[in-house]
Amino acid sequence: MPTSSRTDGHPAPAAVSAAGLRKSYGDKTVLDGIDLHIPAGSVFALLGPNGAGKTTTVQILSTLIAADGGQAQVAGHDVATSPDGVRAAIGVTGQFSAVDGLITGEENMLLMADLHHLSRSEGRRTATELLERFDLVEVAKKPASTYSGGMKRRLDIAMTLVGDPRIIFLDEPTTGLDPRSRHTMWQIIRELVSDGVTVFLTTQYLEEADQLADRIAVLDDGRIAAEGTAEELKRLIPGGHVRLRFADPAAYRSAALALRGVSRDDKALALQIPSDGTQRELRSLLDRLDSAGIEADELTVHTPDLDDVFFALTGSTDQPEEAVR
Repeated sequence: MPTSSRTDGHPAPAAVSAAGLRKSYGDKTVLDGIDLHIPAGSVFALLGPNGAGKTTTVQILSTLIAADGGQAQVAGHDVATSPDGVRAAIGVTGQFSAVDGLITGEENMLLMADLHHLSRSEGRRTATELLERFDLVEVAKKPASTYSGGMKRRLDIAMTLVGDPRIIFLDEPTTGLDPRSRHTMWQIIRELVSDGVTVFLTTQYLEEADQLADRIAVLDDGRIAAEGTAEELKRLIPGGHVRLRFADPAAYRSAALALRGVSRDDKALALQIPSDGTQRELRSLLDRLDSAGIEADELTVHTPDLDDVFFALTGSTDQPEEAVR
């Protein structure tokens, strides 16, 4: 995955930043003062249940709607005072495809090239390159209405890239796709980031955030409940432990005596020790075993996953996709 810091030790410049963003519709508060700082060249995932405010956040940052309060900058432009500058720097792909099904994939691409005021030759060259990149050459002359869901989503992103945006907002880009198409989309996102593009991803797919994101923010009821790397978020939730398994019953009994606060499984000759899985804790555990002259045959670290984080932080009964599959 890309790193959010430059090699000279200085933080990467922010591609997206926000302070105190607020948005309400009538008496319904959708965003209740959220702060964001997303380094350039990284993947940021905004995770949350339906109605948490994910799409509203994207709409504000992409200048589609105005915030009621707070400030935000995208690509160095203020979203309120310099919306044209923001729009020139970004691409947006939503849950619902912008593809026109009545025309071919190639015609969709050329139409987008016209909207970006590319010359005819440059537009055709760009369309050809992107259709090849997204493996759409064989269907380029067919109406987009005949495309599968995965093909339409790839075409949608290809159209977004016509303007060579440096920041892309992907609002639940794999909703409704089959597992194979989702994995293809993940690879596309990784390739975009390797080219230096910043990706702002909203998703309900916990595995998606875990696989792709440098940093994840959990949005609940209009507020950021927690933010960090996937591993940092997992460590917020209790339940992590280390499991030691022994082949020698004598070693198992000695370890059970030497270690405090362990849960025993006498049948499996296994011990379970509460742990957050950090290197420091593991080293301390191994040092205690070494000092007692005990060697475990198997050591496994179990940490809470993003499902646990999601439910603990949101208290939501609106289950993310992995939980219902």
